[in-house]
Amino acid sequence: MPHFSKPLRLLLISQLFAWSAPLMAQHTMHGAGATPAATPTAPVAKQNLVTTAATAPDGSLWVVNMNAQGQLRILQSRDGGQKWLAERVLDTAQDKPAPAGESPVQLAFGPRQQVVIAYPQSLGKRFTGEVRLIRSSDGGANFSAPVTVHADRQIIGHSFPRVLFDGDGVLHSIWLDGREKAALAKTGVADADLKQQYRGSAVYRNVSLDGGASFGPDLKLADHSCECCRIATTLDDSGKIRLMWRHVFAPNLRDHAFATLTAETPLISEPVRATFDNWAVDACPHHGGALAQAEDGSFHALWFGIRGEVAAVRYGRLTAGGQPQGESRVLPDERAEHADIVVRGKKVVILYRVFDGEQTLVKAWISDDDGQHFTLRQLASSAEENDYPRFVSTLPQQKNQPLRWIWNTKGKLYVETL
Repeated sequence: MPHFSKPLRLLLISQLFAWSAPLMAQHTMHGAGATPAATPTAPVAKQNLVTTAATAPDGSLWVVNMNAQGQLRILQSRDGGQKWLAERVLDTAQDKPAPAGESPVQLAFGPRQQVVIAYPQSLGKRFTGEVRLIRSSDGGANFSAPVTVHADRQIIGHSFPRVLFDGDGVLHSIWLDGREKAALAKTGVADADLKQQYRGSAVYRNVSLDGGASFGPDLKLADHSCECCRIATTLDDSGKIRLMWRHVFAPNLRDHAFATLTAETPLISEPVRATFDNWAVDACPHHGGALAQAEDGSFHALWFGIRGEVAAVRYGRLTAGGQPQGESRVLPDERAEHADIVVRGKKVVILYRVFDGEQTLVKAWISDDDGQHFTLRQLASSAEENDYPRFVSTLPQQKNQPLRWIWNTKGKLYVETL
């Protein structure tokens, strides 16, 4: 098992905080203690700038984020973000939505005028939360009162949700869950011993056959996920959900696992291992991956990790079953962070941000030959507080929609076309 020297461990922790600085106000690194002074970092966001964007079935652009008053809102545009309709503040009752960079609001469109919006909410204690959801059955004209997605109501972590419809119109909710450790704690296991007895958290899920009006039971998908990295999801060509998450492989290797999810998927006792960085660390880096299917049915994947002594976001190919295929590549900026990926035919675009010591840059690494060769473009820059850049999601039938990306800064909401 690899071990890091004390200087390297300190450098690692300082780098993780530096790379995650803009949204550390909402989350702190699980398992990390006091940190030494880090290199210059991007401005830390005081206003919640976390933004989600998707293309609706009618082709309009929907953006969901928090307004200056801390209310969850929808912004809509019929011309790709050139002009915006008046904001619609969503009625979340007494909820206090708390989206974060690794845990943004979830926005999904179903096949029968269904719209669901899900968001994380703190339960008051550190590392606790719940997943709340509002839904519409009339294309977004009206939304229901908020409900809790999961049946479990313990004051523990139910967090980092992904909520999406599969190709059959079934709504899937997936989240990281702390009930396994909570059960151990109830038996008298001391906090200091919990990590040794149970690695990480668990991936839980449920399904809704009526667009979020009701949910099936909470089902455990896998034990031993990392506690606080986003789950990467994508639909394959058959409409099935493929997912990749940071997993704590024995004894404490934080690589990534891969799975196919249907309504009937059972507990996965030994998930497919998608990455082999062999990163041994007892802390969660708040740095999840991204996933997209290639034309031939295999997958393009992005993830952050440390291999040897090189900390980087890497790009690699996975087989249709999720196993590594060929050699991975480090993104062209050593401080690249929180990358997103989209694939259109042979075109592969990787979007990421990087802080150069004075401002945050958004860059695109673009391939026109299915990932064999890439060229680098700078897309935008800002010295202000900012969110992660993300691609605007589209429905499977919208492959001819423009390839858009979005980036929210304190002074400007960027919506651009590549």
